[in-house]
Amino acid sequence: MRSGVMKDSILEFFVQAANKYDFSLDITLNIKGAVVTGTIISAQEYFDRLSRLFEDGDEVAQMLSEQLEDAGEAAHAQDNAEAYFIHMKDTKVYCGDSKPTPSKGEILWRGKLSEIDGFFLGKIFDHKKET
Repeated sequence: MRSGVMKDSILEFFVQAANKYDFSLDITLNIKGAVVTGTIISAQEYFDRLSRLFEDGDEVAQMLSEQLEDAGEAAHAQDNAEAYFIHMKDTKVYCGDSKPTPSKGEILWRGKLSEIDGFFLGKIFDHKKET
């Protein structure tokens, strides 16, 4: 813990397992009244997936893609380091009783571990879509 920043050590353990062993886990987070649901992925996978979003673009997009790929490799090299961020795929964000935002496509999400109020294992599914 640096400079008084509190974070859940169990949640950090899950993030470190994802970063070190490419472990993934369905999880739902409570963050300042919002609910974020998805699957924990490693920092490297997050940056690799983000990189692919830009690789077919113009010169600037390709430069971004390369920098994101480098960030993923750097994150993997520090897999034993203390975790400050959680990375998720297939993410949905719920605020109140409204529909999730965003609700389509593969959504990658990154958040500060120190900002998470609570969590439970498992994802929330939109039952209207599932049936």
